[in-house]
Amino acid sequence: MSPEISSLSNGLTVVTDSMPGLESAAVGVWVNTGTRNETPPQMGISHMLEHMAFKGTLRRSARQIAEEIEAVGGILNAYTSREQTAFHARVLKNDVPVALDIIADILTRPTFEPGELERERQVVLQELGQARDTPDDIIFDHLQNAMFQDQPMGWSILGEDATVSAFSADMLRDYMTTNYRAGGMTLVASGAVEHGAMVRLAEDLFGELTSGAIPPPPAARYTGGEFRQDTDLEQAHLAFALPGLANADPDFFIGQVYATALGGGTSSRLFQEAREKRGLCYSIYAFANGFQDSGFLGIYAGTGEKEAGEIAAVVAGEMQAIAGNLTEAEVSRARAQIKVSLLMGLERPGTRSEQIACQLFALGRLQSPAEIVAQLDSIDAAQVRRYAAGVMQSVPAMAAIGPVARLESHARFAGRFSGAALPSAAE
Repeated sequence: MSPEISSLSNGLTVVTDSMPGLESAAVGVWVNTGTRNETPPQMGISHMLEHMAFKGTLRRSARQIAEEIEAVGGILNAYTSREQTAFHARVLKNDVPVALDIIADILTRPTFEPGELERERQVVLQELGQARDTPDDIIFDHLQNAMFQDQPMGWSILGEDATVSAFSADMLRDYMTTNYRAGGMTLVASGAVEHGAMVRLAEDLFGELTSGAIPPPPAARYTGGEFRQDTDLEQAHLAFALPGLANADPDFFIGQVYATALGGGTSSRLFQEAREKRGLCYSIYAFANGFQDSGFLGIYAGTGEKEAGEIAAVVAGEMQAIAGNLTEAEVSRARAQIKVSLLMGLERPGTRSEQIACQLFALGRLQSPAEIVAQLDSIDAAQVRRYAAGVMQSVPAMAAIGPVARLESHARFAGRFSGAALPSAAE
């Protein structure tokens, strides 16, 4: 069955995605607001608001929220990204009204009680400390900042100690009033759901949402750059990036096939060359992330102090080579990996709900699995090679943490791009 879409009078979009045979449902509200909507004093406030949403409303205490969802065996959670914040639940079909009532409550009647705010502030500060102690996690924050310098798109989702320490209840209310408007929110339910019933529930529960659109965030500007922290760790954690494609770009899936062929699995170029042939690292992979108006190609490698001196040249060399000699067999494997990941994800109601919300925000419409598969099947090696050649004309960003003194400079790494001859071997 195809998803059904309705809009309430206040602008809230309601989507249902019925999955016959299921006894449960995934329901949630996605808000088209994240880190990139923040100002400097608000750095991290989207994430703090996500935490505080569960800390009490005019109708429920924090404990009552937890007990009520677990009394029906449900799971209630949330997450913050650079572009969206989501509040979602998984319950049995008869308990969908309970889950939606709780989600509506935390989105329309939060109290931001001072004692709860202070306790949760300490939790988030601990989360910041934990992230800094996890180099293979925090490296991607540094990479994001190197790509998008001096702008919200480059900021950490968690914020900084100084901003988190300064958040007040009034700041949270003001941010929510500005950025949590029905015109920028989508309610999605997948699984054992019926459209008419969901629309009626939404009208009853979410009518108090402020109507209107969310103010657009500043446009993302890829800059390129470097972050480097030479510190005493067992491994060097290295991340590289180059400009990529927005979610709505016509060539978006060409970029996905390219990233998969480059470093998406054990048969990929980077895994075979860097790990299997040279033994330079335990972990190496590539990925392509899209945003609403930008994107990037990312590469991560965890390697030793000595090997860090070789890895950048290998990465650039494989990127150059793939632009000249990528084969149809490699493209076929990459397409298969992406299709399997997509289609397996559609077996899970939560994944389906998230994909629907993200497609509506990024594209303004839904893409069927058949449409995506057709786009993937139309991609050939020549298209991916042309895309790869364009990547080689870009200015890279890089981030490094650990024993990285031997890692080549950003200037030297950048010199391997910007019009380098294609193809060539790694140095």
